[in-house]
Order: sequence, then C-alpha cells, then structure tokens
Amino acid sequence: MAIKQPDLTINISNHQSSLQIFKAAASNFISSLSGKMFTFGLGLMLLDETHSAISFGINMIISPIVGLLCLVPIGNLIDTYPHKTILTGSLTARTLALILFAASINLFTATAKLISIVLFLIIDAISTNINDTCYSAATHELVNAHNIQRLSSLTQSAISLSSILSPALGVGLYSLVGFSGFVILEIVATLASFGIMLTMKFHYHATNQFANSQHAPVTSHSQFAKFHSGLNYMRSRTMIKITILLSVILNFLYTAVTIGIPYILKDQLHTGNGPIGVLETGSAIGMLLGSLLLTLLPPTGQKRLFLKLIIPVLILDSQILLLGVLFMTSQSPTGYALLGSFIMGILAFALVILNITFQVYLQQTVPTKLLGRVVATLTTVNSSIMPIGTLMFTLIFQSTTHGGLVLIINGILLLGYTLLLLRPLNQAIHSEQP
Repeated sequence: MAIKQPDLTINISNHQSSLQIFKAAASNFISSLSGKMFTFGLGLMLLDETHSAISFGINMIISPIVGLLCLVPIGNLIDTYPHKTILTGSLTARTLALILFAASINLFTATAKLISIVLFLIIDAISTNINDTCYSAATHELVNAHNIQRLSSLTQSAISLSSILSPALGVGLYSLVGFSGFVILEIVATLASFGIMLTMKFHYHATNQFANSQHAPVTSHSQFAKFHSGLNYMRSRTMIKITILLSVILNFLYTAVTIGIPYILKDQLHTGNGPIGVLETGSAIGMLLGSLLLTLLPPTGQKRLFLKLIIPVLILDSQILLLGVLFMTSQSPTGYALLGSFIMGILAFALVILNITFQVYLQQTVPTKLLGRVVATLTTVNSSIMPIGTLMFTLIFQSTTHGGLVLIINGILLLGYTLLLLRPLNQAIHSEQP
C-alpha cells in the first residue's frame, strides 16, 4: 500500500530557509564542539581514575535508559506544545544543571565524583533527548520541503567539523585546565546556542495543532492513548519496522567499536591518548565529507532508496571487520593511528550517509503531527539496546587480550545479518512507494 505524504503547505521562502539553516548549523557547531570536548574529557578523567573500559561508555548506559523511561511523555510533549517553547524550557533547565554541576563536582574525590556525574548526565540526557526530537519534529517549521536534505546535511556538517576539532582541543584543554574547565566551557556554549535558538523563526501550520494544548487535561490515560496512536502508525509502516530490526542489531554491535577503540589502544596496545584522538579525527573527517556530499547533491526524494540505505550498511559492516584485523596485527602507535583513522573515516562516511538518508525519508513521509512521537520512539528503540551492549562488551574486552578479535567477529555477524534483511527491506520499500 502506498503511503500518504505529509501536509507541507507552510509557506517558507528559500531565503528564510537559508537563514534558518545557517543559524541551525552555527548552533549545532557550538553545542557539539563543547559537548564532545566535555564527553572526551569526562572519559579521560574516569579512565585515568578507574582504568575501566566502561569509562567511555557511561553515557551510553544512562542516555538510553533515560530515553526509555521518558519515551511517552517526551514524544507527547513534542507533538502537543509549540516547539520553540519546549526548547526554551529544556535549554534553561540544562543551563541551571550545568551551573549546579560546576559548583558540586569538586566536592567529591576519585570514584565518588560519579555521584555528581551520574545526576548531571541524567538531566543532560533528558534535555538532549527533548532538544534533538524537537528539532527533528520542527523541520517543516524551519525550512521548506526543498531544503530538508540541505538542513540535515549542513547541520551534520557542523557536528562533523566540531568532531574534527574536539579531540585535539579536548586533549590540550584537559592537560591545561582540567575537567572543571570543560564544565565552564559547556555553560558558555549552552548559553550561546540558547541565544541563537531564540532568534530562529518557527513557522507554525495554519491549523495549529498546539492551539488547544493548554486546555487539554493531562492524565496518564490520555498520555498513553495519544502515544499509542503513534505506535499504531509505526506498525502500519513496514519500512519502519524493517529499519528497526536492522538498526537495533547495528547499534548493539557498534557499541563494541565505541568503547573498544580507546580501551584496546590505551590498555591493551599501550599507545597512549594520541592515537585515540587521531582515530576520532578520522571518523569526524569521514562524517564531514559524507554530509558535505549530500549538501552538494540535489534532493532525489525516494529514488533508489534501497541502494542509498543498503550500500552504506554493507560498507559499515566491512570496516568494523577491517578495524579488528588492524588491531590484531603488529603495528607502531603511528601505524595504528594512520590506518585506523582511514578505516574510521570510511566507516563514518557510510554511517552519516545512512543516517541523513533515513532522516530525510522520515521527514518526507511521516505526517508532521506524528513526527515527535515517531522520532522519539525510533531514537529510544534504536538506543535501548546500547546499555546491554556496553556492559557486555566491557566484560568481554576486560576478559581478553585480543580486543581486535571481538571486532572481527562483530563485523562478520553484522554482515550476515544485513544480508538476511536485503530482501525484506527491498520489498518494504517497493510496497510503500507513492
């Protein structure tokens, strides 16, 4: 059955769209640069004090759990109230949490700092979840339909550029000002992003679905009933169901890459922090090139959607396998850094193509009034497996001296799983063609 296209009748000019894209890219660059430096500094600080592989994965445990617990209220919130109002409240709460975190972090020592860190990461995860979902649901309020791919690509480019700069800046600042300096920088960056957001124009639909939101009683029954309508819509979309089957396993096995690279390089291969930063930079360059490529290419809608989705997945699978092969060979720290950064660049290039392609597909096919619930559900489902993956791979890496072998096995498993889903994915795409 062909899917019905969403109503995109909001009148936004190309000039207005370009201005909104510039502001969105600037805001994403500022918040992403400071956020990645903060996360990198947090991981280094915990790794130095605990020598545990989970140091770079603690946020991967907290964020999905928070996302799962807050799935229903956040999804309904985004589809009920004006998006700019929601973003204002979320960023205000995050700023206050950062200030309290800066004031309390030095009251604890060693592993006791985890008390303050975990409390802040919970608030940060809620705010980030709200912000990301809200911006995704507000795409049609910021740009016209012709500029959806450009908005996604350029904001991703800004994030990728910050990823290139953040490792080197993160290592340098960690040595210079310590972790407290990262917290202060994050406060300044949050305020800057907040200010940019306030200048952005959200063009609401003429039949504003938020008009009566203040008068509707909020009960647990109404919350679940409203969210259930979003789930029913997703159940009617075969393409979304197949994508979930693929992305859940992909996210589960990819946690081995996220927590495994710093642990393998620093604790098993004893290369120090330098190669870790180089691999992060290589990954960011790949993401930047991929997002810039989609910025330059004209929007193609749903043409050749199967190839645009499956080719990046197959490339990603093979690069995880090659990364494991690299770590199983005898190399110098320079060799691990150069070859590893090249592999991570290709992997990230494929990943960003995959993500942006699917984001644009959702924006083009999901009704605007359901986008908040659909995006919140997909984000939560895709990431809910990550805490299990993080804990499992932490135990695996710490129980073996051959971390590269773990990545090789993951690459093979993921490749086989992808091949099994080729036919169902192709059939789902053809069944939903308009």
